[in-house]
Amino acid sequence: MTLANHTLLRAQTGIRGLDDILEGGLARNRLHLLEGTPGTGKTTIALQFLLAGAAAGETGLYVSLAETEEELREGAASHGWSIGEQVKICELVPPESVLDPEQHQSLLYSSDLELGETIERIFAAIEEHKPQRIVIDSLSEIRLLAQSSLRYRRQILGLKHYFARNKSTVITLDDLTTESTDRAVHSIAHSVIHLDQLAPNYGAERRRLRVAKCRGQSFRGGYHDFVIEHGGIQVFPRLVAAEHRVGFAGAILKSGISELDSLLGGGLTAGSSSLIVGPAGTGKSLLVLQFLAASVRRGERAGLFVFDEELGLLISRAKSLGIDLEAMRNDNKLFIEQLDAAELSPGEFSHRVRRCVDRENIHALAIDSLNGYHSAMPEEQFLILHLHELLQYLNRRGAATLLTVAQHGMMGDMKQPVDATYIADTVIMLRYFEAMGRVRRAISVIKKRAGAHEDTIRELKIGGEGIVVGEPLVEFQGVLRGIPTYVGSKAPLMESL
Repeated sequence: MTLANHTLLRAQTGIRGLDDILEGGLARNRLHLLEGTPGTGKTTIALQFLLAGAAAGETGLYVSLAETEEELREGAASHGWSIGEQVKICELVPPESVLDPEQHQSLLYSSDLELGETIERIFAAIEEHKPQRIVIDSLSEIRLLAQSSLRYRRQILGLKHYFARNKSTVITLDDLTTESTDRAVHSIAHSVIHLDQLAPNYGAERRRLRVAKCRGQSFRGGYHDFVIEHGGIQVFPRLVAAEHRVGFAGAILKSGISELDSLLGGGLTAGSSSLIVGPAGTGKSLLVLQFLAASVRRGERAGLFVFDEELGLLISRAKSLGIDLEAMRNDNKLFIEQLDAAELSPGEFSHRVRRCVDRENIHALAIDSLNGYHSAMPEEQFLILHLHELLQYLNRRGAATLLTVAQHGMMGDMKQPVDATYIADTVIMLRYFEAMGRVRRAISVIKKRAGAHEDTIRELKIGGEGIVVGEPLVEFQGVLRGIPTYVGSKAPLMESL
């Protein structure tokens, strides 16, 4: 969402990604609603908001109707934070006397007196501390005290006007635990931020947030992934490729293998994406590493994100084929990161790739493989949208991106878990085929948007010296089906390496 008016003063939340989504932070001197079920991170965001204000010299007030001061301080300490004198805690939880059977009435919260006393205590704390930032935790307690929708709305509206007169920026928390579906605060609040927690069938929970409403200021719409880690909340704004464009020269990236480069019409193009598809064991990962190593030899920097293979095994296997990944990494020429698909959201993955390209000045980047990336997606139908934005971003940064997809099956009719061939600029296909009593490999280029390429099928071999690409298989038919027919006089096949 975009607006022309950016005159509202902003209060930074202390969460860089959230400030990015809100294009500077929350509007000052307004009432904001942060809602979500228990465990979504509301209290953590609220504490970061107050601590960010304290760092800027602003007094903060945390009004708690649910947690004790001790619980809040322990929660802050778990993130390595210390709540100092700049942040005041007003604890309004029922005193120990509520457990006294003779005072059982105090458990009911049914009288006008109890709601009035609660509001008066909040006002008294504000008058005493004169805070610039306030957190009210939580609205569900006030809703229970109010007992009626009309009274609840009037009470929140009265609080809003009181806070405005006192020049306070307020975050109200709602844990959505009451049976009432009253959304009165949505219309009263200046902005509404909704937090979700999703539980996939396997792996860690996924958290995301959405700005449902924000009056008078621009913000980035849609869902944004976030995580709760030591040190607080980290938000990963949804990637919009159209916002990022830099000028770059459309250089040709060669592999260092003349036959392979000829097959590709000279090589890969900077600012384009290439998809390598084929069954397991055909050499997809090694082909990717060949391009990364060639990029490093030219003095460029490369990046590799590994989903499927254990990193130590990959380094050892590549070294036996003449590619020393560890040496390139130690020389700060190759950035390698191994990823666990079960513990990663697509938003966090996009953030890591973007940070790698921007900070490390990456020219060639590989993702091995999309099968693992697909596993990181809770909803398969949105994988292509995430991938499209990521590839568009990388293309606009001038990086050459290489992706691999392992197809199901070995020969004949094969399927792949995700079809990304139509969004990739170049598609390289690897195949097994049977000929002269041996199982062999073949390579062909199916598509290349950036220029011409060979339409031939060449044999590919993997040996102690790495990849070797043979001459075009002009005397065979049916190689891509796996069982070719020989129509020539002498088979132009390579001998064993």
